[in-house]
Amino acid sequence: MGTRKTYSAEFKRQAVQLATQPDHTVDEIARDLGIGRSTLSNWIRMAREHGELAFPGKGKARLTPEQEELKRLRKENELLRQERDILKSAAVCLGQNSTRMGLARWFAKHSK
Repeated sequence: MGTRKTYSAEFKRQAVQLATQPDHTVDEIARDLGIGRSTLSNWIRMAREHGELAFPGKGKARLTPEQEELKRLRKENELLRQERDILKSAAVCLGQNSTRMGLARWFAKHSK
């Protein structure tokens, strides 16, 4: 397996600029630059979606502050869902135990 080619942000911006001009097709530009059509298409999509924030160098496109906040909130939401599911399971287990030993005895045993 060969090493993966990397391209500078400037190269990607210039390729996108060339590909979005009306006198050339994406296929022509990709072939002339020696890159795949899908690669160039992905760069064009990233440039449209992220504008100046696209192609930060190595890694993924930088997120806007709103996107970062949304990502943080989604992660927090997932954690809260997991905690809720754990508590639901615990409540079911406690409910089964309380019916067997009597609710009053269970609370007396566990409230100490």
